[in-house]
Amino acid sequence: MVIEPGIRFQGYASVGVITAEPRLSAKYNITEFLRFKMAGGYFTQNFTSTTSDKDVVNLFYGFITAPQDLPSTFVQPDGDEIDVRNGLQKAWHAIGGFEVDLTKKLSLNIEGYYKWFNQMTNVNANKLFEDDETTSQIADVLKKDFIVESGVAFGGDIVFTYTTKKFYLWAVYAIGKVDRWDGFQSYPPVFDRRHNVNLISTYSWGKNESWEVTARWNLGSGFPFKQTNGVYEKPDVSNPDDDYWTGNPNSLTFLYDDANNGRLPTYHRLDVNIKKSIISEKYKNLKFEFIAGVTNVYSRNNIFYVNRITNEKVYQLPIMPSIAFTMKF
Repeated sequence: MVIEPGIRFQGYASVGVITAEPRLSAKYNITEFLRFKMAGGYFTQNFTSTTSDKDVVNLFYGFITAPQDLPSTFVQPDGDEIDVRNGLQKAWHAIGGFEVDLTKKLSLNIEGYYKWFNQMTNVNANKLFEDDETTSQIADVLKKDFIVESGVAFGGDIVFTYTTKKFYLWAVYAIGKVDRWDGFQSYPPVFDRRHNVNLISTYSWGKNESWEVTARWNLGSGFPFKQTNGVYEKPDVSNPDDDYWTGNPNSLTFLYDDANNGRLPTYHRLDVNIKKSIISEKYKNLKFEFIAGVTNVYSRNNIFYVNRITNEKVYQLPIMPSIAFTMKF
């Protein structure tokens, strides 16, 4: 048995806080071919994404240090109200599982995990007012740029690994669930993927195994998104002299579902690469690699997003060949 307890102290100058984060990992060899392992601890970070976890499509991801523009209190799912002292993100993690050597070449790894996020920060999608003197009587959750959230994530993995001198196969099935609470409602964030399958295989041959072909197939169930409940034409009432009862509307306005209750279609894709390695006979530390590959071999139409106005579907990468050359020294 191996047990490794520890504690990490971390100082955040931007918020004037020092955290004490206990950690524990352990491994027990039950037999020569069966092992149990576990790990857990308390984790904090001061980076916050500037994009909302409720947005289906984001072309830019930015990060800032722990924001100060937060509500002073946070209402938990059970109705209790807690004080928000800083913008640090905090969570407890726990993971445990078994490793089994089925044969000398085949191994099985089974793991389960649970994560409790007792404080997270996110972009405030419920903001309706500017935070100034005129809105001093309005609740912070309706005027702050960021809000505090809590949530849980749990699931498990089953991994098979088969290894020989020339052939390698890695197969994994993962199931998981993520749930967030924003002070108003529970919702699944846009990265909540229930089922995920990955198959990765590598085969090498030739002198010194200088040739190598790699294939990767991935399948995942659909990500959640906020559905459209209705559409109406919004009249322009900026000019009181206009007859907005009979005038032409200027824009369409959408009524959205309360949470990410919709699911995008299932995603799957196959990528294949072949590589040739050449080592210089004169300079042993000089290595050349020629790589040819095909992304999305069978040109699967995986949804990127759907235009809510025109219903036009925009897909991710189609079949895409590539060639690369690298030199290492």
